[in-house]
Order: sequence, then C-alpha cells, then structure tokens
Amino acid sequence: MCGIIGILGRDGVSDRLVDGLKRLEYRGYDSAGIATLVNGSIHRRRAEGKLAQLAAVLADNPLDGDAGIGHTRWATHGVPSEDNAHPHATDRVAIVHNGIIENYQELRDKLGADTEYTSDTDTEVVAHLVGKYLEEGLSPKEAVARTLPELEGAFAFVMVFAGEHDLMIGARRGSPLAVGFGEGEMYFGSDALALAPLTRTLSYLEEGDWAVVTHDGVEIFDTDGAPVERKVVQSAVSGAMIGKGNYRHFMQKEIHEQPAVIGDTLHSMLNPASQTITLPPLPVDFAQVPKITASACGTAALAAQVGKYWIESLARLPMEVDLGSELRYRETPLPEGGMALFISQSGETMDTLEALRYAKGQGQHILSVVNVPDSTIARESDTVFQTLAGPEIGVASTKAFTTQLTVIAAIAIAAAKARGHLDRQREATLAAALAEVPGRAAEVLNHDAHIAEVAGMLAEARDVFYMGRGTGYPIAMEGALKLKEISYIHAEGYAAGEMKHGPIALIEDDVPVVMMSPSGPLFDKVASNTQEIVARGGKVIFLSDSEGIAKMSRMAKPAATIELPKVDPFVAPILYTIPMQLLAYHAAVHKGTDVDQPRNLAKSVTVE
Repeated sequence: MCGIIGILGRDGVSDRLVDGLKRLEYRGYDSAGIATLVNGSIHRRRAEGKLAQLAAVLADNPLDGDAGIGHTRWATHGVPSEDNAHPHATDRVAIVHNGIIENYQELRDKLGADTEYTSDTDTEVVAHLVGKYLEEGLSPKEAVARTLPELEGAFAFVMVFAGEHDLMIGARRGSPLAVGFGEGEMYFGSDALALAPLTRTLSYLEEGDWAVVTHDGVEIFDTDGAPVERKVVQSAVSGAMIGKGNYRHFMQKEIHEQPAVIGDTLHSMLNPASQTITLPPLPVDFAQVPKITASACGTAALAAQVGKYWIESLARLPMEVDLGSELRYRETPLPEGGMALFISQSGETMDTLEALRYAKGQGQHILSVVNVPDSTIARESDTVFQTLAGPEIGVASTKAFTTQLTVIAAIAIAAAKARGHLDRQREATLAAALAEVPGRAAEVLNHDAHIAEVAGMLAEARDVFYMGRGTGYPIAMEGALKLKEISYIHAEGYAAGEMKHGPIALIEDDVPVVMMSPSGPLFDKVASNTQEIVARGGKVIFLSDSEGIAKMSRMAKPAATIELPKVDPFVAPILYTIPMQLLAYHAAVHKGTDVDQPRNLAKSVTVE
C-alpha cells in the first residue's frame, strides 16, 4: 500500500517529508522520492530501494524548499527504479499517486506521440495531462478540475505546481487521503500516521473529493466540483498505533481501504500496458507441476477454495484444498514434483505453518501468500507472494482476504498461460478485468448506506443462509463466516445447487437468504433456486448487476436487492465479497457487538 505525504510549509520541508515517509514504511515499498519547490522551480530526489537510499541521495545532494510532496511506492509495471519512482513531474507540475489509472493508455494516445515520457508508470500521464491544460492557460485549480473527470480507476493524488509556493492540490477516488491543519502550515497524508508528528487536526476527504490547500486553509470540492464542508477531527494516532481516521471501527476503515490495497497488490504483478501478469521467480514451472495442494485456515482457506475454481478451470491444473488443522493429520500422500500453496494474513498461523512443514517434508515446492514478508511462513517458503494490504487491525479479515484473492487470480492467469491453456487474447481480457477491480470496488462502497439498511433484515434474525454457485459458493461461506464472527448470528453458506438436498427444509417465513448471482453462465440456475426460496416465504437479499436484477424481478420479487457493477465473471468473487463484509459489519453495529474484537477470537492464531 503506497504512502503519500505533502507539506505546505514556511521553511525547509525535506527532512520532515522523509520522516513522514518513514512512518509509512509499514505499508511496504521498493522505491521512494520527494519533490519540493525551490525559488518557484520543481526539484526532485528519488531512489530505488529503502529510505536509507533516498537519505543517502539527499545527503550527497541536499534539497531545500518550503513546499513539497513525498511517496513510497511498490513497483507497478516496469522494474523498481529511480525513473519509475514518484514523484513524477513536468516543468510545471509534480505529482505523487496511489492507485491505478485504468485508462492511462487512452490518455497517452490523446496527448499524442510528441509527449515524452521518462517512466513506465501510469501516473506520469496525469502529470502531462495537467501540464497540457496549464500550457493552455488554465490555472492549476482549473487544470485539475478539467483532468479529474477524464481519469478512470482508483487513486489518491497530491500535486505541487511550479511558481506556486502557496498551493497544493489533492484528490481521492477509492484511495484514502487526509488534509492536516498546522500552525501556518497545511499537510496531506495517506493516513494519520504519516502526519502524527506534524498535526493531530485532520479532515478526511470523502469519495470523489478534491482539495485546494493554501497556507490559509483548504477548499474542498465534491466529484461534481461543488464546494463542500468536511468534518475536522482530532486524531489520537501515535507512532504506536494506526488510527481509525473518521471511521467508527477499524473493520469499517479496512473495508473502505480495499480499492487502494487491491490496486497496490495488483501493481506488483500486473502490467496494464501489455496486459500481462509477472510473478516472482518460482521454484518450478507450472507446466511441470502435477498438482497443487493448498492449505490455510478460516477466511484464508476460503480464498484457497476460490483459487481452486480459478486454477482448475483456467490452467487445467488439479488443486486440492485442505484446512491447515487437518492436512498433516490425514498423512495425505503428495505427488513428486508437486507444488504446495499456503495462505495466511499474519504468516504465523500455527496450523498453516505445520501443514507447510509437512508438505516440505514430502518434497513439495512451497509457495505462500502472506501479508507480512518477514513472517515465519514467508521465511520457510521457496516463493512469497505478498499481499499489500497494510496492517489489518480488525480481527475479522477483510482487506487481507480480497488481496489474497487478487494474488491468487494472478497466479491462476500465470499458471494457465504457462500450461498453454490461455491464449493471448483471453490473457489480456482477464488482466484488463483485474485492472478494473479497484475502481469497481470503489463503486460498490458507494452503496454502503443502502447495504446498511438491508443489513437490518439480518440483525434481528436467528438464522441466515448464504448461497452461490461456482466461485460464489466460497464467497457465500465467507459471508456466513463474517456474520457469525462479529454479530454472533447463526449463519451457513451453501452451494445453491445443494439447496434441495437438505437446506430447503429450513426455509420458512422471514428467514433471510443472501443470494449471489452475477450475470454469467450460472445465473439462471441461481435464479431458479431464488424462486424456490421466495415461494416458501424466505426473505431473499439478491446480489447481482443491473442486468441480473432486472431479469430476477421478472421471475420473483426478492425482499431486497443490492446492485453491483457488471464485470467479467472471473473477478466477480472479489467484488461480491465487499457487500458480504458490509452486511456483517452493519448487522453487528445494529446489535451493538464488539466489531473489531469479537468474543473468543484472536487476530493471529499462533497455537494449534
């Protein structure tokens, strides 16, 4: 999860920019840089690697300036390098950016072949687009207002402008950004932790907001360009903790961080220009692997179940999924030359770690998907796929799960290509579908208020059922797990095709049933199951895209609908997870349970 800091100061800001970036190191990064205004001109210092490399660059070539921006970055497409490090700049504007600009290639085409680029990033095109409007005579504020509607994707930006020592502009869509208020100074930060040494007085930009900051204060505009007021709060964050911002709970904050962290995770594997996936070096070619054995616990095990559908259907590679607490006790035989995949947010889950050690003893090639790169599971693996979710404080996993799905989706594409089961056109289609996910996730979060209303149907229930088919089946189980974890309501997830083999006996008047049915080859089958539930008095909460909801309304009337964006069925499980999380969250809030620390549960289970 990349980090941003901006300081509109009264004196030298370089050291404070670097200090702010140090406080964002927990997000992970492989390059860093700062840019400041010196006598009206933009000056930059950037370096590949850790902040020590940037500090060495600054020691050799110090940077003055009373206004500046800084960034820590995970490599997107292209290798980690100084050229690809942020800030990116023209002679008129410098920018730092978290997120993905989905239509950057179209914007490059619009700017024409005469525009010279010095990096492989999607970000640089935004600097050139703003610069173009500045060259046409627009003010910085007007240039940004013209640029933002042209951008597709999820992002947080901060920009400084040549000759403008009393101006800084930031914007957010699907990626967090806060404005900080100081004594004669103003700040931007991707979270409160970056700004903790500078100020505790913050205003969090809301979805679609953009902000014009001067030494006198801030003007905030919504996505339509209308002036808006946002609450100013006092942060309690310190270096020892990560704040909730303007969210009520850590879980709520982490749900809303998903567009940003999914984008950060995608950046490490997806090249949107070539629409290809690049994985870290593997111990064996997928083409030579006879079978994948996957193991995890809890929510991570459900990520593995989704991966089983993806990898078997795309790559035609057999994949077995077993719980970490069960795998080694069955003494299951593992094939020679096989691959074993282990998934854990903390990288310290004891059952998963012991399953890994069993698989290693069976001569398997060990891959892991973890959120903590120096964890035990990571250290004992041959190849590590890091989820760039940042710290997850809420016990019930949210952003760790969707970033795990993101990584596994990329693995599935790479495996299918390596095994010759994915042609170039389909690879590009799936890669493009993945690139859209951060932006579509932000759209889902825009329905939060409606989902909160629908969650009232669950909060008073004794039993709730979740159903889906294909990759929707593990997501149904995940939705039920979330509700159980934090609201203490009994819930079960089923494959919808199994309904008539038992669960239908439990359907009666007013029993809530959450049905997931994105448009696609399985829609009609789930819709038929929905009709059967409605006919028996069940209160169906139906999740689909506009096309699916319209079709369902002609067949039976659900008690409530939640509309999601229409996407390639391949990425649907990632997006359909988000309303599952929100339904559980709002039901728990309605009941008054401890959302972040539910009873009897721990964040990392390090004992068997």
